[in-house]
Amino acid sequence: MQQPNDDRFRHRDLNWLSFNERVLQEASDKINPLYERIKFLAIFSSNLDEYFRVRVSQLRQMKRVKKSIRKKLALRPTKLTKQIIEEVKAQQDRFGEIYHKQILPELAENNIQVLDAEHFDNNHKEFAESFFKNKVEKNLKPIVLDLKKENELFLENSVLYFLITFEDENKLAVVNIPVNECGRFVQLDNNQRGHDITYLDEIIRHEASCIFPEAEITGIYEIKLSRDAELYIDDIYEGVLAEKIYSSLKQRTDGQPTRLLYDASMPKPVQKKIRKLLNLGKIDMMPGGQYHNFKDFFSFPDPSNNEKLHFKELPPLPHKVLSKSDDYFKDIAKKDQALHFPYMSFSYVENFVKMAAEDEHVTDINISLYRVADESDLTNSLMKALENGKRVTVFVEAKARFDEKNNISWGRKFEEKGANVIYSYPKVKVHSKIMLVCRQEGDVNMRYAYIGTGNFNAETSRIYCDHAIFTADKNITKELQRLFKVLEGELLIPREKNLLISPFSTRQEFIKLIYNEIENARAGKKARITAKMNSLEDKEMIELLYKASNAGVKIRMLIRGFTCLIPGIKGMSENIYITSVVDRFLEHGRIYLFENDGEELMFYGSADWMSRNLDRRIEVVSPVLDKDIKKEFKDILEIQLNDNVKARIQDAEESNRYVQKEKENKSIRSQYEIYNYLKEKHSS
Repeated sequence: MQQPNDDRFRHRDLNWLSFNERVLQEASDKINPLYERIKFLAIFSSNLDEYFRVRVSQLRQMKRVKKSIRKKLALRPTKLTKQIIEEVKAQQDRFGEIYHKQILPELAENNIQVLDAEHFDNNHKEFAESFFKNKVEKNLKPIVLDLKKENELFLENSVLYFLITFEDENKLAVVNIPVNECGRFVQLDNNQRGHDITYLDEIIRHEASCIFPEAEITGIYEIKLSRDAELYIDDIYEGVLAEKIYSSLKQRTDGQPTRLLYDASMPKPVQKKIRKLLNLGKIDMMPGGQYHNFKDFFSFPDPSNNEKLHFKELPPLPHKVLSKSDDYFKDIAKKDQALHFPYMSFSYVENFVKMAAEDEHVTDINISLYRVADESDLTNSLMKALENGKRVTVFVEAKARFDEKNNISWGRKFEEKGANVIYSYPKVKVHSKIMLVCRQEGDVNMRYAYIGTGNFNAETSRIYCDHAIFTADKNITKELQRLFKVLEGELLIPREKNLLISPFSTRQEFIKLIYNEIENARAGKKARITAKMNSLEDKEMIELLYKASNAGVKIRMLIRGFTCLIPGIKGMSENIYITSVVDRFLEHGRIYLFENDGEELMFYGSADWMSRNLDRRIEVVSPVLDKDIKKEFKDILEIQLNDNVKARIQDAEESNRYVQKEKENKSIRSQYEIYNYLKEKHSS
């Protein structure tokens, strides 16, 4: 974990919380329909869960590293964890205020009541009793603990439980809340008086005496334990230093607890008991509200079927060439073709793979899969290609966090069908989004490439903003073919001149491009850098951007997530201005534009300016060579730079202020403007 100097760099983990604050802002922004604001609460909660499982878990691991190594690295995990906990508590207070003072009253205005057990009427109670007996009870696994004896208590990661206290203070019970089996929300029978909804939690709370009929219950408190995800320390430290850190960890236990979220009304003596049972420190205890796992609000029902409570549907736009094409190879050979998700359908990618699988002239299909969908037309077409005798090489990333099981499962399926499947290397992830198809056309072996910023995943393509280009450019496809040979172990380096490929050339080429702008600025020539990415963390790149700013290069950045760069500081970064767009879709594309004294150079691809993307992952960043596509990308970028509805300023104070619209200017909500722009361009 990078431990920067506070004067010149922000800490990535603290600034990430600033990003999640922007998500929380969306939950209270009444521009968004009610049910979409509920989803933003779910996104905030889901983000925070992953943050504790990965980032905070890593801090805990660092606390076990020998003090001599921690001192060398300037690691202060305890202090940082306390800062994180303080900010998270403040955000959770705001979360609770939004939920109770905005969301619940507005649901009620739409005749949707969210009831707790105390407000059940006789009809509700009768329904709750029946639902409990018929569906819930059989899925409960109550555990009774005698505190006078030694106890071992294991709570599963992110599973909801009730901690139940009794009149006998030497007894505690833990009862699971079976969300997977019963759903989180239950619609109650209310004799047609509107729509009454309750939590599954409240059904169990109401029927708790049936679970423990012979005991006097004195308290019921919801708890949830977060456990760490698999940590890839090599992603953070490399080489000998990583080995030292590994050796300094006496014993690494997968699934170490990182946070116990508990009902803040739980008495302190009970808190102490559960903390002891789970062997947690005080810093691991996080007070919360009556309910946890707000990520379940992704499935919050809308019994009203009121369209006004949801985003208006944006049907996928037709691509002006591919939508009419019955031969993608012919049209791509004529001219590069660009796609933009989710504005356009992922089916264009699926159609291309299907055509390749069925085309008698196609000999080879090579593809890298980072996050594989459970099942899709794309994976089915790859299977069909194997049945049709094509040589299929699939690079499967086995270390895509939280997707490992599914990725490896698909890898085995491909292997069984005869594919050449390559799994990721121990210290290198393949994060690039690339595909190469070889086709015998007469005496010529033609190559067709797809390079994108997003995963080959139809589901995520509906909510992630990404860009991709199909090309038959000989230089690009030749270099991509070399990269696949590197992945297969046939070559050591891809020897690229056009593509930027990590860890071989991306850093060096970006450094050259930035120095070129510095030299142009000093010579009085046109100099500007415009960059859109997910996150900015790499110290060398940030120092170079500071240098460019001091040389007079105007730097405009769009960074959705965290940034360790501090903008707008006189004498350091006064020429750097950063905004972040958080809206209906997740901004995921990376575009880099360099003024180059009026001869603009544009690149796009899978790599952020993070150390792992530049040095420890296989990433592909491609130049945008087609003039029409270059203009299209630039137009889209300009729209995002001018967003004055959903853009937040990333300033030195981390204020997350919305960009203010000037009175004479029109409102620009970039994601909707881009949709309209592409609609007009691709319908003409």
